[in-house]
Amino acid sequence: MRVVLITDPFLPKIDGIVTMVTRTVEYLQRRGDEVLVIAPDGGPEELFGARVIGIPSGPFWLYPELRLALPRTRIRKMLTDFNPEVIHVFEPALLGFAGIYYSAVLRIPLVISAHTYIPAYLRYYRLGVLEGFTWMLMRARHRRANLNLCTSTITQTDLRAHGIENPVLWRRAVDSETFTPRAKSAAMRERLSGGEPEKRLLLYVGRLSAEKEVGALREVMLAIPDTRLAIVGDGPERQNLERHFAGTLTAFTGYMRGQELAEAYASADLFVLPSQTETLGLVLLEAMAAECPVVACRAGGVPDAVQDGVTGFLFEPGVAGALLQAVQKALSPETDLEGIRKQARLDAERHGWAAATEQLVGLYQQTIDSHEPKVPPRGPVQRMVCAALLKLFRRFLK
Repeated sequence: MRVVLITDPFLPKIDGIVTMVTRTVEYLQRRGDEVLVIAPDGGPEELFGARVIGIPSGPFWLYPELRLALPRTRIRKMLTDFNPEVIHVFEPALLGFAGIYYSAVLRIPLVISAHTYIPAYLRYYRLGVLEGFTWMLMRARHRRANLNLCTSTITQTDLRAHGIENPVLWRRAVDSETFTPRAKSAAMRERLSGGEPEKRLLLYVGRLSAEKEVGALREVMLAIPDTRLAIVGDGPERQNLERHFAGTLTAFTGYMRGQELAEAYASADLFVLPSQTETLGLVLLEAMAAECPVVACRAGGVPDAVQDGVTGFLFEPGVAGALLQAVQKALSPETDLEGIRKQARLDAERHGWAAATEQLVGLYQQTIDSHEPKVPPRGPVQRMVCAALLKLFRRFLK
């Protein structure tokens, strides 16, 4: 099968979407499929044997780690030369609209996968007034797809509630070969604990941005003595968070990946994720695979991944002190933490990338077999939005 993947988030950026893109490429290549990746420039030119074409890009001013690329005329030739059977656009922003546009022009089946709560994110940047308009744009783009994928049941429900029909759940996956309790490292624990490995060690891994609510962990650090916190990641909120956690036993390490990240998970006592906007929470799956017990918010896609009291601990969103209470429960001598570690690992082992990719390829094939060109969305507002978007992007696509 010949597959084009188009993504706005891409290497060297590190986040859950980039991980899903790279793992999808890896496992499609393992199957013998032909893959072409179109992404903002700055990343590798080749990935697991697949060609990567970088489109000139620049940093997004609100989030410099994210590079945005405008569609270019040559994308049409790239697609024509490669002659794909299907185009898969990951969370379309600017570059993704080229995939949406050219799939219609070239009559190629289009798959779009949703990975983030973009409308919800706006509230954390004081742009909540744009939430309704953002959903309008999301409807316009998702209705152009022959197949819409999502990574959690809550995303599936939200898409349906906002008029996007028949979104399909793309099964979650984690690399349980890399993320394993065997990666535990005394040297890594020494590093993460600031030279105090005998203290309890909490771990956060992920983006340092407003919607992740990492600052909520300060309450935990102040309430539980002799506890260290390691924050692994980077992002626009790092400097603010470093000031926020001043005076607590907190270490900021920057990003980790691969074996180094696996060692971090396996060497910590507890993984904590305060975010209420996780659509999948890939870091949760990685922590669970490493037998690092997780504490996370009962919101978004988290309940799909974590069974409270069985594979981890959940706390209620918006309830004062709930995060702290969940951490205290996890650390309580009365809790069978070892049992939860083992159950979490068993659950992770059931969700490998090979199986998730086989499901994806099956969905690709169904989409190819049943492909019909999409008609414009019904309704005057939707038609107006689509027409405006197409008019805007034709300026870049001609």
